[in-house]
Amino acid sequence: MQPGTPEEAWREDCAPRRVLEVFATKWTSMILHTLHARHGGNARTGVLQRSLPGISKKMLIQTLRELEASGLVQRHVHDRVPPAVDYTLTPLGALMVQPIELVYDWARANANALDQLEPRPTSRRR
Repeated sequence: MQPGTPEEAWREDCAPRRVLEVFATKWTSMILHTLHARHGGNARTGVLQRSLPGISKKMLIQTLRELEASGLVQRHVHDRVPPAVDYTLTPLGALMVQPIELVYDWARANANALDQLEPRPTSRRR
C-alpha cells in the first residue's frame, strides 16, 4: 500500500493482512513448500514429518488441520489397515505456494545477508 492510499486499504481484513495471517504460524509455509517442492503436491503424513526436521507430530497434524480448514490442502484417508492419510495441495494451495517459493528463492540467494541477522532468543539458529 502506498502513502496516501484510502483508509479502507489499511483495514484489518485487507488483502496483505489476510495473506500474512495464513503464514503467521511457523510451519505453514514449510509444509506447503515441502508438499510442492519435494513431493509434487501430495504426501502421506509420515513422509511429510520425515521431510521436515524439527516438527513434532502434534504440530504437523495441527498445522495440516488448519491448512485443510483454510482450503489449502485436502485430506484423503485410505480405507485399509492400518489407515493411511494423504495430504494434497488444492488449487488454492498451489496458488499460495507461488509467493512462498519467491521468498524461499530470495532467501537462498541472500543467505549471507540473513547470516548477519542477530538470532532471536527463541531461534534454533546456531
